[in-house]
Amino acid sequence: MDDFKRVLLLGTGPVTIQLAVLFKNHFQSQLGISGRISHRSEQVIAAIRESGNRLFTEVQNESHNLMKGECCADQVFQRYETITGAWDTLILSITADAYLHVLRSLNRNLLIHVKCLILISPTLGSNSLVHNFIKEMGSDAEVISCSTYLGDTRWIHGVPSNGAITSGVKTKVFIASTRGTSHNLDSLIQLYNVMGITLSVMRFPLEAESRNISLFVHPALFMNDFSLSVVFGQSTSRKYVYKLFPEGPITPRLIHEMLVCWKELSELFEALNLQSLNLLKFMTDDNYPVRTESLSQHSIDSFLSLEPIHQEYLLYIRYASLLIDPFSEPDQEGKYYDFSAVPIHSVFINREGSWDIPRMPKEDYYRIKIIQGIANQLKLDCPMIDKFIERYEQQLMNSAQALQGQAVSEAFRVQSFSEDIQMICSHMAAGKKYNYTE
Repeated sequence: MDDFKRVLLLGTGPVTIQLAVLFKNHFQSQLGISGRISHRSEQVIAAIRESGNRLFTEVQNESHNLMKGECCADQVFQRYETITGAWDTLILSITADAYLHVLRSLNRNLLIHVKCLILISPTLGSNSLVHNFIKEMGSDAEVISCSTYLGDTRWIHGVPSNGAITSGVKTKVFIASTRGTSHNLDSLIQLYNVMGITLSVMRFPLEAESRNISLFVHPALFMNDFSLSVVFGQSTSRKYVYKLFPEGPITPRLIHEMLVCWKELSELFEALNLQSLNLLKFMTDDNYPVRTESLSQHSIDSFLSLEPIHQEYLLYIRYASLLIDPFSEPDQEGKYYDFSAVPIHSVFINREGSWDIPRMPKEDYYRIKIIQGIANQLKLDCPMIDKFIERYEQQLMNSAQALQGQAVSEAFRVQSFSEDIQMICSHMAAGKKYNYTE
């Protein structure tokens, strides 16, 4: 049975455009797209409809040419509540903190008909959350977790439209299903292999979710005084997520905190019966490689046995080596593609007229609170993770106070996410040493 005959993509970001082109052209899927109510989503939907439902992708490097292409969406829905028809597979190309909200927006009959849900960039425990939810709805659909999205895809010229550009592609993505093995997994492996990406099947979804690179790097990159001052509008100049200070937040201290966070996550993974990982190897061999002149394979392979100060040095070198895309072709002036130029976005007025917080770090707050909740359930101490959360929540309270009298979104409220944490932990506890299978 082919569950990719009728595929509905939830989300209207650049990742959705790239995935739509890949699924349509590889599987010849009947393709639908829908998004939430927002100014950006309206821009994208309008651009798609004005072009006759055309979607197209470009690439930064010729070596990624297989990502390039175009297709036509068969159906485009303005918002989730308006989706009609029967769909075989839902691809959730949305932030992990929005999974349940979006699924609750869908027609119940639509959900019951669905045979497969693919979580493109989940966080630790997302599969448990989604699987429990659809089970309560009366569905026995397969739920597949990818460790993360397959690369780095952005809007062309930074403008939301019907076109996107992929500037980086990972060498490996981890994946797992509630079914263990399945025809859908085999089909995805084939698709990713065609793109030159290894799709590594893990024992169970939680293990695949533990391989999301954002878990390891985003708390340190965003939950520091430098980045938070930019996010909450206290800095007037443009700053960038992956640049070294003063253009971005990366300093030796930030790298130290990133390393400590990785060690706390490693202890959590051990308690959950998950395999630990070599952080530097994971960053380079499985995500974005750098030149061997910058980082030797010996340094990468021996990372776990090195002293902390040596580990911090190598992590700093890794970020310095990715300020530009080291594999891109330089222009006539010798300049390489500015790979690290991902801006830190500041708070903004949303469509409802309320102050809101950008996806990064709003989604990262959700991710790290879920991790803290799981650690608390296991009675594990994680002082660095606690410190990240304390910094962020203090900034939330300060900003909410400064904006008193103005409309603000729920993102400015300190949240526990206790319902999600409880659902995730109860599902984990149902399995032997948290190694659950269905």
